[in-house]
Amino acid sequence: MPRHLLNPMDFSVEELDQLMDLAADIEHNPAKYAHACEGKTLATCFYEPSTRTRLSFEGAMYHLGGHVLGFSSAASSSAAKGESVSDTIRMIGCYADICAMRHPKEGAPMVASMKAKIPVINAGDGGHQHPTQTMTDLLTIRSLKGHLNNLTIGLCGDLKFGRTVHSLIEALSRYEGIRFLLISPPELRVPEYILEMLKQKNIPYTEVQSLDDAISELDILYMTRVQRERFFNEDDYIRMKDCYILDKAKMALAKEDMLVLHPLPRVNEISVEVDDDPRAAYFKQAQYGMYIRMALILTLLEIKVEV
Repeated sequence: MPRHLLNPMDFSVEELDQLMDLAADIEHNPAKYAHACEGKTLATCFYEPSTRTRLSFEGAMYHLGGHVLGFSSAASSSAAKGESVSDTIRMIGCYADICAMRHPKEGAPMVASMKAKIPVINAGDGGHQHPTQTMTDLLTIRSLKGHLNNLTIGLCGDLKFGRTVHSLIEALSRYEGIRFLLISPPELRVPEYILEMLKQKNIPYTEVQSLDDAISELDILYMTRVQRERFFNEDDYIRMKDCYILDKAKMALAKEDMLVLHPLPRVNEISVEVDDDPRAAYFKQAQYGMYIRMALILTLLEIKVEV
């Protein structure tokens, strides 16, 4: 049976280390991997819009010398005619060797994996999980910080509905010396099941509303968008939204070696004036996303590249 990636916890810490080692080697020796997937095809089945995730998967396969087929919205697939995810993956398995699937419904990639004869990668399912973004985040932190232990991580913005936040907290909870500062309005605080998990693992966390008050303590600041549509009251949104715009004034309060990450796309939560700050790592983060997806494709297809 093929191996799938549905949740970042599907890989052990040791396996994640191996995956990130492979991604680092790909970054520094791209020519070595340029033909690794010749004759292999990746299907990108995206039932909702995506820029970075879909293009980074496609770029990853092309850089490995493979081929790509797929669709970029449910409307352009047979889902518009009522075809089930189970039937779609069975059909895709006739044409491709591996599949990356994004779906608005939580659990859809898991349903696909139960019927698939090829590896299925969860490229985001509803507000649930986004494991390859989490792997991207881990690789970015490890590459730029040199380690994943003993870090104070601030997560800011929409912590209730942000699947990238949920996946990252869960993944980082397996490393030693991790502390979380959860920065959000009360309406968008981290779900209770995430907090219960942190309590069970005795991982320290603090919930705060002010970014200004927290930023000086952080080694990593992970920004997300505060979504207007999540507020019941327009006055509450107006009251909170400016608290979560990262600008030069807030960066002046931060450590000199703090990193700013963002899963993107951003709207206005990070001012463009921050882009030139050497601590702004969100575009590097997008590039690391391609390297980790290249490593993941090779790993799930069980392709070894000789040195």
